[in-house]
Amino acid sequence: MRVLFRAVDKHSGVPMYVQIMNAVKKEIILGNLHEGERLPPVRELKDVFAVNVNTVIKALEKLCESGILEAKHGIGHFVKKGRMIDPEAVEILKKSVKELKESGVDLNTATLIFEEVWRNAE
Repeated sequence: MRVLFRAVDKHSGVPMYVQIMNAVKKEIILGNLHEGERLPPVRELKDVFAVNVNTVIKALEKLCESGILEAKHGIGHFVKKGRMIDPEAVEILKKSVKELKESGVDLNTATLIFEEVWRNAE
């Protein structure tokens, strides 16, 4: 398992449990976590994300409620729903990002463009 979790940004304005949820979803979308795969233990995730254990538990519970994870009492949390986005769509995004970077477009500008295109797409 090649999962790239990192500490949450405590100053981002985004709740820490939401950042953890997004990190787990990202790893599933990118194919680093597969359906049926067990996540690291809660205490290990607490250290990786640099948060309170209750914050990790809240994030995992929310992911279970949304059907993305499944909790097996005394065993751990498992990916219930594999890749939520077509891998081809991820590859299209990767290619687009590469082209934007090569054109000198920064992340903030790319985000603004993406949001505007998203709003206007049919």
